[in-house]
Amino acid sequence: MRPDPTRIVELASAYYGSCVLFTASDLGVFKCLAGRGAAGGEDLAAELGLEKRGARLLLDACVALGLLEKEDGRYRNTMDSAAFLVPGAPGDLSQAIRYNRDVYAAWGRLADFVRTGKPVERPELHLGEDAARTRTFVLSMHGRALGIGRSAVPLLDLAGRKRLLDLGGGPGTYSVLIAQANPEIRCTILDLPQVAAITEELIEQQGMSARVKTLPGNYRTTEFPGGFDAVIIFGALHQESEESARSLLRRACTALDPGGVIYIMDMMTDATRCAPAFSALFAANMALTAEHGWVFSDADLKSWLEDAGFVDFSVTPLPPPMPHWIARAAKT
Repeated sequence: MRPDPTRIVELASAYYGSCVLFTASDLGVFKCLAGRGAAGGEDLAAELGLEKRGARLLLDACVALGLLEKEDGRYRNTMDSAAFLVPGAPGDLSQAIRYNRDVYAAWGRLADFVRTGKPVERPELHLGEDAARTRTFVLSMHGRALGIGRSAVPLLDLAGRKRLLDLGGGPGTYSVLIAQANPEIRCTILDLPQVAAITEELIEQQGMSARVKTLPGNYRTTEFPGGFDAVIIFGALHQESEESARSLLRRACTALDPGGVIYIMDMMTDATRCAPAFSALFAANMALTAEHGWVFSDADLKSWLEDAGFVDFSVTPLPPPMPHWIARAAKT
């Protein structure tokens, strides 16, 4: 077998496609075509306020990537773009991919992180310090959670549960979806004050303010209230050190009544730290923007939960294309 450079060449230019996707989404190409059905390049350029040649190059790149179709000089959304890239569509991911867009610049400084071991961007920028970045981040997480939640929430057995504590719940999307699926449950979302203010807006927009509340605070230091029979930690532990994750799980166990359950959804690797590939890459992504960012293994999580006082650990992957895993454990 001879060496083949194809994979290396593909990796070297992989960001071309990402930039085309982000740009077309940000400029409103997919939304515009959803309203028009099909349109010529010059018409699209005029409606979106774009220069004609630039628009044509972008639109043709979208066709090459399978994001648009082109026939007789007219462009239209593909089935996938119509389903996932049109704002307001049932499977809308247009807000979700803005997180990937916002960390694009940080990935360009990966070498700086590897040399220093320090994040290249301060997490405080999108966690309250910069109001615009924080709002974009929270809304992006809301978009991602809507997509992920459709697969994740049906896997949760919360029958008979009354009070749920959502630690680091961000936009509150999972709590809202859980409350909608379980009419008897009431949810409390603990997250940073600047995040929680946006979360309250989203909860109100979804008509769930009566049963989903926020508790502004920092889950690393805020004392957890007690009396819960369920806790969720979805997509938060990958920004914590092992020591911090262990502390969080011990305190979560204390917040639970006997017989309570905890569900944790996150990226996880196997014991090699190299697979699945997306999780290994996401570990680097988190390290670029969080001091303790990484991805832990399923074996790590099992050990932490058992040391915190939980039993009956189980873990299962979400259905493809979701890269997350969901773990469950119970308090005796």
